[in-house]
Amino acid sequence: MNNDLLHYIKTIPKCELHLHIEGSFEPELMFEIAKRNNVEIPYKSVEEVREAYNFHNLQSFLDIYYAGATVLLHEKDFYDLTMAYMKRIHQDNVIHTEIFFDPQTHTDRGVHFDTVINGIHQALLDAKKDLGISSKLIMSYLRHLSEDDAIETLQMAIPHRDKIEAVGLDSSEVGNPPEKFKKVFQMSRELGFRTVAHAGEEGPTEYIWNSLNQLAIERIDHGVRSIEDDQLMTYIIDKEIPLTVCPLSNIKLCVFDKMENHNIKTMLDKGVKVTINSDDPSYFGGYMVDNFVATTNGLNLSKKDIFKICENSFEASFLSRQEKDVYLRELDQFRIS
Repeated sequence: MNNDLLHYIKTIPKCELHLHIEGSFEPELMFEIAKRNNVEIPYKSVEEVREAYNFHNLQSFLDIYYAGATVLLHEKDFYDLTMAYMKRIHQDNVIHTEIFFDPQTHTDRGVHFDTVINGIHQALLDAKKDLGISSKLIMSYLRHLSEDDAIETLQMAIPHRDKIEAVGLDSSEVGNPPEKFKKVFQMSRELGFRTVAHAGEEGPTEYIWNSLNQLAIERIDHGVRSIEDDQLMTYIIDKEIPLTVCPLSNIKLCVFDKMENHNIKTMLDKGVKVTINSDDPSYFGGYMVDNFVATTNGLNLSKKDIFKICENSFEASFLSRQEKDVYLRELDQFRIS
């Protein structure tokens, strides 16, 4: 990659729409918080943790992901985790981010919902003030747990309605179809939450259809298997349904064997509203610039492609139309004629 293209990738304003805050937990911070909280973790060094990140599929990743989360106990822990992510993306010129958090990962361990959200929320407020990064928070239901558990989580969230923009659906996809959560998504929509769901990463295109039709989602997280269904492709193009694609994550979890075989460029060329995101950057080896660089190198993206992906991201965000227009004017300085 030439220096001009690399500079373009680094400096263009970016919007991240698919980021799990627990997945931004760098080993150094994990060790620091574990020590602070006197929590034993099954690793002797930062290097040993990084070695454990060589997982082979979604489930083996989730196993270490949940193990790392056990050190998060206090509001300050969630604040530090979130602020570390915000400071890191500031380096990549991410100016708006929409962050997933998994309350059930913590409430199931006895950590109070208020502790989780208040720590995250305060960091987001401080990052807006100190770094100029705007943000929204998405509460994800864990699909390997029951719908009743998700409904209980929704009830906990109601007092914090002003802090949460949307609800999502994540964790182990295969064997946990979206229709399992039809009721809690209906309840969430009635309370005014926006809706997204992970679908079509490891699960079939049927999961994407059912997320759209039965959960009434507005954005598909991942969705890379959409390309297997011509009717679905036509639908998401016509309806301008965004896909929050995570290229390095897809390689790490063997959704594609190498970046050269990723389908994001093909879908972009077909008119799908694809976006680039980092998913769980500390586990998957890269934040936003890393994902853009790897995708550009693997698929020979042009500056026009990169611009369009960034434009899609702002358009696909849950920002107001007025807020989007402000950011798009800033982005427009990078348009390629």
